[in-house]
Amino acid sequence: MHAEPTTSSPTAPLVNPSVASADPAGTQSRSQLALRRVAIDTWRENVAYLHRDCAVYRAEGFQALSKIEVRANGRRILATVNVVDDLAIVGCQELGLSEDAFAQLGVDNGHTVSVAQAEPPESMGALFRKIASERLTREDFGAIVRDIADHRYSKIELTAFVVACHRSELDREEVFFLTDAMVNSGRRLDWHEPLVVDKHCIGGIPGNRTTMLVVPIVAAHGMLCPKTSSRAITSPAGTADTMEVLAKVELPLEQLADIVRDYRGCLAWGGTANLSPADDVLISVERPLSIDSAGQMVASILSKKVAAGATHLVLDIPIGPTAKVRSMPDAQRLRRLFEYVARRMGLSLDVVITDGRQPVGQGVGPVLEARDVMRVLQNDPRAPDDLRQKALRLAGRLIECDPDVRGGDGYAIARDILDSGRALARMNAIIAAQGSTGFDHNHPALGALTLDVVAPSSGVVAGIDNYQIARVARLAGAPKVPGAGVDLMRKLGDTVAAGDLLYRVHASYPADLEFARHACERDSGYRLGTADEVPRVFVEF
Repeated sequence: MHAEPTTSSPTAPLVNPSVASADPAGTQSRSQLALRRVAIDTWRENVAYLHRDCAVYRAEGFQALSKIEVRANGRRILATVNVVDDLAIVGCQELGLSEDAFAQLGVDNGHTVSVAQAEPPESMGALFRKIASERLTREDFGAIVRDIADHRYSKIELTAFVVACHRSELDREEVFFLTDAMVNSGRRLDWHEPLVVDKHCIGGIPGNRTTMLVVPIVAAHGMLCPKTSSRAITSPAGTADTMEVLAKVELPLEQLADIVRDYRGCLAWGGTANLSPADDVLISVERPLSIDSAGQMVASILSKKVAAGATHLVLDIPIGPTAKVRSMPDAQRLRRLFEYVARRMGLSLDVVITDGRQPVGQGVGPVLEARDVMRVLQNDPRAPDDLRQKALRLAGRLIECDPDVRGGDGYAIARDILDSGRALARMNAIIAAQGSTGFDHNHPALGALTLDVVAPSSGVVAGIDNYQIARVARLAGAPKVPGAGVDLMRKLGDTVAAGDLLYRVHASYPADLEFARHACERDSGYRLGTADEVPRVFVEF
């Protein structure tokens, strides 16, 4: 039986948590202004624009970067004030709102809105205690996360919280408290089934697009796998960016529920589902700071999975010299933390430690990665075998969550589903249901400008820097330009002669190609040596 998901949240209604109902008491002093949409993407931060000569700005004593409360039609948002001197941006009788803030308020341009000083966040005391390296309680984390989800924190306060949690590492119970609070900050889906599976990788490995193979394989087996994925922030492509090459990914939850009911799976962007919204706000601060502490990583990943209704999760932790995790002891510590929090959250977790020494697959960038995925699904002889094998093993681990499958049989079942074409048929059905783009993997729309990076001398490929390959792909334009990226021609252990092609960079704009060229000239990301210099692989498959 396939049922619609329902949502439940003890602390938040089924609207964006930054939007709340009107205050019936009306105790605050409020002023009226006309709303104006200011087409600026402020990335997860609600920003309001007031002209310096606005009477309300002067009378209310607003200051730049202070928080205000904006109300209209019974809805409320909190926003950070930016002061404007240009009437072309916002007039003296207007309040401008950034793209996200305007969408959340949900009224038209010119609508009358009321503004007032925002009350300071109630959780500031708890924030100051964490800054002082004190251990916080469950109630403390609940209060902080509610204020973050309600956009009560400024970027400075958010940064203080992220850095404080990173500097004085959270203990495992604090990580559980943070995870639980993040789940309760938004929607929580219930698919009314005892077995809802998901797969996740902690990231850091370019081209590692196994999710797009795992989902159709396990869905074809009959398991429910409603996959909501993120877009890239610092990587050359996220799962949602790559899937968008094949189909629409920004779909309302009701449509996704229909797709999941009919096809047992989906591959969509998770931003419209309002799952663990505080996590999205925190990520907007963590990524620019390159902060990815273990506690915050665990809370981020597990809160999203629990909120999405997953009951069973296979987690991929790659190890390698340029991966996020670089040693087996570090991987085991991270594994134990994931397992502790998952157990407390009631989530069945299977952690798999995999090969993170080099990129997975051949392509790095949305179109190139979509090409690789479709080649694997179509059993094309050009398909990258490392991507195929890793996807089969991860899918096999998920299939073994099925109580009717004997332990150790999952890989063979997954391979049969892929080899028989059932996985391809299921992927094509999901693509059609979400809205196909008509992508042809035999003639992918790659950037027309190319740069060939060749071996400077003879030798064996003894090292590939994941970070540098990802950086080159991003400089070439990925993921903003889907056809940009890096097409790898050599892997670890391959013997090359001087002048042999290591990889080809694709770009659509001359400036992007020049950025990538300069990066490649400084460091190609490839190290040549001897066979005994190839780093040892740690895997658990």
